[in-house]
Amino acid sequence: MVQLEKEVWGYTDAEDVVPAPVLIVSIKRGGVLLGSFDDAGEMNGFVYSMAGLKDGRPMQWSHMLGVTAAARSTGVGTRLKLAQRDATLAVGLDLIEWTYDPLQAMNAHLNFAKLGVVVEEYEENIYGESSSRLHRGSPTDRFVAAWHLREPHVERRTAAKAGPLMRDASVVSAPVINPSREAGRWLAPGEGRLEAADRRLLVEIPVGFTEMQAEAPALALEWRMATRLIFQSYFARGYRAVDFFLSREARRGQYLLSRPA
Repeated sequence: MVQLEKEVWGYTDAEDVVPAPVLIVSIKRGGVLLGSFDDAGEMNGFVYSMAGLKDGRPMQWSHMLGVTAAARSTGVGTRLKLAQRDATLAVGLDLIEWTYDPLQAMNAHLNFAKLGVVVEEYEENIYGESSSRLHRGSPTDRFVAAWHLREPHVERRTAAKAGPLMRDASVVSAPVINPSREAGRWLAPGEGRLEAADRRLLVEIPVGFTEMQAEAPALALEWRMATRLIFQSYFARGYRAVDFFLSREARRGQYLLSRPA
């Protein structure tokens, strides 16, 4: 797994890698470490979580989900998360949390559309500078994804035979508070409205943020700072992210923010 960490994230600094002794000790005391393997017996993915506490209650903190480039479109990541869910439920726990970059559209699609997470916490530059090629060019801002394993909407999203979920009228009519604009190959962020009070709102992000960080770092930083302000402002007002809609053709995704009635 340590070797796979380096391959997936491209780490060049040893301090960014979770070393084998830490993995060994943590899984002996409540952590979960699961691997996936191809037909030749080679590891092509893993998921790792450690024992944690949330408001005094035991839970799992999922630190890493890594899948090789060759296995990324095969559903391995989803199957690993579902296996992690099964392992966590088996020991009597019902919450897994983790961080992910809110500007990574494909991760958002997995987390919301397939797993059913909710998000109400935004962390600024939580990991600081990283040697990973995937994290360079902008602060390591992260969502904290909360996966409440026994919630009905999670059961629906993770059911093996669940079909695509339809947007109801209130979601279709939700206003986009930061409509993006064309900027050559990329989309640029529109000016975000911070005063909207609709019960449901949509926040746009681009598809291909990793490539944008490498090829257009100034634009990637613009997206980071613009969306940071939006998410922090609305989370502080009681909104939370409850869904994500991906449109590869339009090169954008949209978070659905909702607040209680």
